Amino acid sequence: MPALRRSAVTLGFVVLVVLQCGLTSAADQAKDSTKPVFRAAAATSVITPAIGGDIIGGFSPAPSRHIHDELNARCLVLDDGKTKVALVVCDLLGVHRLVSDEARRIIEVRSGIPKSHVMISGTHTHSASSALGIDRYVYNPEIDEYQKFVARRIADGVQRCVNTLRPAELAYGTVDVPEHVFNRRWFLRPGTMPENPFGKTDLVKMNPGAGNPNLVEPAGPTDPTVSFLSVREPGGKPISVFAAYSLHYVGGVGGADVSADYFGYFSERMKTLLTPERQDPAFVAMMANGTSGDINNIDFRNPRGRKQPYEQIAYVADDVAAKVHSALSGLTYKSDLTLDARYSEPTIAWRRPDAEHLAWAKKILANPPEGKNSILPVSYAKRALALSEYPETGNLPVQALRIGDVCIGTMPCEVFCEIGLDFRKRSPIKNSFLVSLAHGYYGYLPTPRHHDLGGYETWLGTNRVERSASEKFTKEVLRLAEELKEAAK
Repeated sequence: MPALRRSAVTLGFVVLVVLQCGLTSAADQAKDSTKPVFRAAAATSVITPAIGGDIIGGFSPAPSRHIHDELNARCLVLDDGKTKVALVVCDLLGVHRLVSDEARRIIEVRSGIPKSHVMISGTHTHSASSALGIDRYVYNPEIDEYQKFVARRIADGVQRCVNTLRPAELAYGTVDVPEHVFNRRWFLRPGTMPENPFGKTDLVKMNPGAGNPNLVEPAGPTDPTVSFLSVREPGGKPISVFAAYSLHYVGGVGGADVSADYFGYFSERMKTLLTPERQDPAFVAMMANGTSGDINNIDFRNPRGRKQPYEQIAYVADDVAAKVHSALSGLTYKSDLTLDARYSEPTIAWRRPDAEHLAWAKKILANPPEGKNSILPVSYAKRALALSEYPETGNLPVQALRIGDVCIGTMPCEVFCEIGLDFRKRSPIKNSFLVSLAHGYYGYLPTPRHHDLGGYETWLGTNRVERSASEKFTKEVLRLAEELKEAAK
């Protein structure tokens, strides 16, 4: 073949290859341009009540006289290009189901995020006015004005997130912080257990007193693990940290102050650590209540000295934030993850007073004890009468959300830490943890073993659901987690 002809053929082949490569590259680019982009955004909505509203958390609510720090609904929305989920943590003792239902209804109408894909929980600060209604033991109340306000503000926060969604990446991490968590249920030396309000004796005592010489051993474990999601713009600005820690609350506020307790302090400290300069949109951290129904911040064997108001809150929050912040450097971020959620309402039997208990309650209210000795018996007598009006069963909300290879389960109670440890161990999704007080507030959730031991958290009126409720809730959340795992295949 003449050299000129061979050159022409070679040139034609090269041109064809280049054209084919160009077409392939263009096709790949077009394909990439249609690939879903993971996005995220976070925002806060102030939900602070007016001064003068009753602060709840104790047995004798009292009007607030000062707002020390604002209460917030902290919101995070994640979007994988096909599915959105919203995580909301509210600085409240608990979130009444009416508030969750109304907020999720508004969110679904406004943004299209299904109600099943929105998680709303309370932190359990004991320094907030009530979003649980005037009487949280009334079975079927009407939503009140403050509850409507909180629901609207939650929906506003989620909408602000939707408005500012941007490309993001996410990482999951854990860090153990055991030094702040202590089981508060104790066995005492024989003969030293005080009577309960019903004139009987339990096998364990809640909050037996720091330094009590009659302490034997705690009745259960603690859960030291802080589980967290870290969300940031690709390789850049932080968007949010969503954390959960099994610490009831810290307390030690000033007088009749409104405060978000250590949950709010943690969020502000994380913001200072990660974004010391002003950022727009602002970074939002949030701390959800893990499973802390039997856990608090009191070392009963080694009592601490008297602290100034907010001193212990700041100490705990700063330390937990520092440890989470330190753990961020070792995380691996991903943007190729998918989202999903499941929500259900298993049937649970309500605990109601038997004839003997009801007779006791009526007797107490007819002739109450005098002075301080009347507070607990009168309170539990009123609760017993309210619970006697409940139906046999109710359908209570549980939820599971899958965020990449992470599963967050929820229960609508103050969940004992053993239940959270059990869920983490048994979940079909490797990285799993529970959040308490989500979509409702139905009292404490002890295990059957703890029901047998008795104590404050098991009393009728503190606990409102059947003895086996923890097993039923756990079974259902595990079932939802299994569905999420199968759907991801």
